[in-house]
Amino acid sequence: MLKRVIAILLMVLSLSLPSDAATAANGLKLYVDSLDGYKFLYPNGWVAVKVPNGPDIVLHDLIEYSENVSVVVSSVSKDKTLADLGTPGEVGYKLAKSALAPPDSDRKAELVNAEAHERNAKTYYILEYEVKLPHQERHNLASVAVSRGKLYSFNASTTEKRWKKVKNMLKQVVNSFTVD
Repeated sequence: MLKRVIAILLMVLSLSLPSDAATAANGLKLYVDSLDGYKFLYPNGWVAVKVPNGPDIVLHDLIEYSENVSVVVSSVSKDKTLADLGTPGEVGYKLAKSALAPPDSDRKAELVNAEAHERNAKTYYILEYEVKLPHQERHNLASVAVSRGKLYSFNASTTEKRWKKVKNMLKQVVNSFTVD
């Protein structure tokens, strides 16, 4: 009987915990940029790094330095929606050519999946890439959204070698990205 009462108390306590505590139990922390209007979850043990003239924010793993997330914020016309910029496949292709594998680089990026989903009346495109560098193969996930005249691109990247191990976690991180 005592075990049953304790189990019920633990269940009630876990349901009453704030979402940040539940997130911490998942091994993820919340990052909020109230100035630019976005937030996302990222793994414990990752730290912010400064990249001059680079993304708005870059976080990377302390152990696997090449495993990272970043946010790029660009301007678009205030009346533009994500659909105005193209379908998920079209936007994914443009992102591959402009950011992941520009024409003057020795990189190749292949868009392997592109889909749209809605959250809080906002459209997000979730994009998945395989990227080939001269001495490394990588896997990238991105979430793209438009809000308040800004185009947001949230990117998560790891080596192809680690992809299977961290795939579910990176998908959770990318799907957590939201804009105001």
